[in-house]
Amino acid sequence: MFSRRLFLLNLILIFTACNSPDTPMLGKLSIGIVSYGESDRFIEPYSKLIEYLGARLKMIIELEPIYNERRALTLIKQSKLSIVFAPPGLAAIAIAEAQYIPVLPLEGVKKSRSVIVVKLESPIQDLTELAGKVIALGQPGSATGYYLPIYNLYGLTLAEVRFAPTPKQVLEWIASEEVVAGALSLEELQRYRLDFSQTRFRILYIDSHKIPSGSILIGPTVERNLQQEIHKALESASSSMAASVGYIPNAKAPDYDYLIDVVQKVRPIAERIQEKPAPLYSLPFEL
Repeated sequence: MFSRRLFLLNLILIFTACNSPDTPMLGKLSIGIVSYGESDRFIEPYSKLIEYLGARLKMIIELEPIYNERRALTLIKQSKLSIVFAPPGLAAIAIAEAQYIPVLPLEGVKKSRSVIVVKLESPIQDLTELAGKVIALGQPGSATGYYLPIYNLYGLTLAEVRFAPTPKQVLEWIASEEVVAGALSLEELQRYRLDFSQTRFRILYIDSHKIPSGSILIGPTVERNLQQEIHKALESASSSMAASVGYIPNAKAPDYDYLIDVVQKVRPIAERIQEKPAPLYSLPFEL
């Protein structure tokens, strides 16, 4: 098993070897990276970026792998991450509620869509038919797997809502009929459906709104001048280095105003969503 601690130690050793012992370290920054249930090897491409930022900023850079949005949300609200590579839902919350600043967009699908999926042979043809049923959502913090589906299911009372740690788990629960429907992004459905040779899925509902890409965020505890230095360093990184970790240098961060509005409207419902049955409404609530 690949050791995150060993990997971080190796990064520190690389960084130390590449710098003169006379160069003082000015502090420490932590970078949070969200990944769905992958092994720690997904952090390997970040080694060059960490070495580059450490040398450019004269700081020790630590990498914090985060395996679901719930954990990321906790760290963001506690302002424990200096920099976050955040998917859109987390970015909206971090900006609106934790004063994080978006600086650059992440690569990937620029305009994602949220879908609610059932098995192909399911008799359910309309969202209202999910009333009284068990469904799966993503983790709190996910735009396409959590906030938008709750927004679209407003007014229903469900038998139960289960929270999948990964988008693939949503499909696994549908395939095994532990739930009758589940929410994820259209891109995640297209990616993971190929892993289910015995099950065919059908899109019950697709949200009309296109969700922006994620962003690199800088935390509120980072001093303003250092924020600017980090931004400049990220913009100045080579295109190959930026591509290896999935961001676009010299591009404008996405607009999250609509998504922030959705998050704020869904908040009152989220307080009751773990009840059985789960009422997806909380007055007053204006769509």
